[in-house]
Amino acid sequence: MSSDPKVTVFIPVFNREHYVCVAINSILAQTFQDFELLLIDDGSTDRTGEVLAGFDDPRIRIATNPANLGIPASRNRGLDLARGQYIALLDSDDHAYPERLKRQVDYLDAHRGISQIGGWCSFMDESGHMLPRIRRQPLQPDEIHAHMLFHCPIINRTVMARTDALRQLRYDQHFPRCQDYDMHVRLLTNGHALANLPEILVCGREHPGRFTGQTSGLGRDRKMAIYARMLADLDIAASNEELSRHHALTRPAERPADKLEYLEWAEAWLWRIKQANRTAQSIPEPALSRVLGAIWALNCWQARRTVGRRGVLARLAGSPLARGIPGNINLRFLAAASRSAKAATIDSRSPIA
Repeated sequence: MSSDPKVTVFIPVFNREHYVCVAINSILAQTFQDFELLLIDDGSTDRTGEVLAGFDDPRIRIATNPANLGIPASRNRGLDLARGQYIALLDSDDHAYPERLKRQVDYLDAHRGISQIGGWCSFMDESGHMLPRIRRQPLQPDEIHAHMLFHCPIINRTVMARTDALRQLRYDQHFPRCQDYDMHVRLLTNGHALANLPEILVCGREHPGRFTGQTSGLGRDRKMAIYARMLADLDIAASNEELSRHHALTRPAERPADKLEYLEWAEAWLWRIKQANRTAQSIPEPALSRVLGAIWALNCWQARRTVGRRGVLARLAGSPLARGIPGNINLRFLAAASRSAKAATIDSRSPIA
C-alpha cells in the first residue's frame, strides 16, 4: 500500500462483529485500488476487535479508541489519521458496490470546484436480503443547497470528500446525531459546493441495532437546531413551534391533526422564506423556488382527503409558490431513477472462525 494513497476509506465501528466483514470485503473488492482502509474500533465490547485484527491486507489500518468516544469524536480521529487526498465514508454495517470509489474519484478529479460528492442508496435487511427501496437525492450543488433547509439531501454512507475540507471544519461533538447534516451545512456556509451522482453507490443495512433508529428524538432535536441556524441566515428567528412545523413539511406523519390549518400555515411560511431570501440572498435561486414549489405541491397533495382533489388543484393554481413547480423536471434524474437497484453481492466471509 502506498504511504500516500489517493483515497482513505474510513469506517468507524462499534459492536458490529456480525456485519463489519461485509463492509470491509466490499471495499477490498473495489475496482479502484489506490486506497487505504482505515478502521476505528470505538471501544467495542463484542468480538469486533478480534474480527478486525483477523484481516491480513496491507491496505487496512486499524486504530482503537481507549473507550467508546461516540460518532463525532471517532470521525474526527479518522480525519486526523487519514492519509488520502479524498476520504470516503461507509457505515460498518453497509455494502459498497464495486464501482463506488472509481465513480467518485473520477468525478472529484474532473470537478475541482466540488468539495464533496455523494450518491444514491439501495437497502437490505439484517440478513442481507434486498429491500424494495431506493433513496434518491438531488444532484446539482444549487439544488442540494436549497433542499438543505428542509432535510439532509446527502446520504452520509455514500460521501467522498476532499479530506482537507472536512479536516478544516471537523465534526461538532454537540451533534451525537446528525453530525453529518451539520457538517454539510457548515461546508455550504464556508463556500464549498456539494453534489450527488445519479447512481446507486451503496447498499445500506436496515436492522434494529442502528443508532439512528434508537435515537429518533435526539435526531429531531438536532435537525431543528440546524433549521434554526439556516433560517437565522435568512433573518428569520423561528420559534420552537415554527421549527416543529417546519420539520413536518417533509414528514407527513408529524403534521398537526388540523390538516387545513397546517396547509394554510405552510403556504404562508414557505412564502415568508422566499421573500426573506430575496433580501438575504443566502440560498441560490431559482433552486430555492423550485424546492419551495415542490414542497408546497407535496403538502397540497397529502391534504387531498381534507380539501378534496379540486381543492388541491385550486390551491396549487392559486398560490405564487406554484411558479417554481415546472422547474423541477430533471431528465437526467428521471432517467437514472427509472433504473432499478442491482442486487448487492454480499461477502460476509470473516477471517476468524
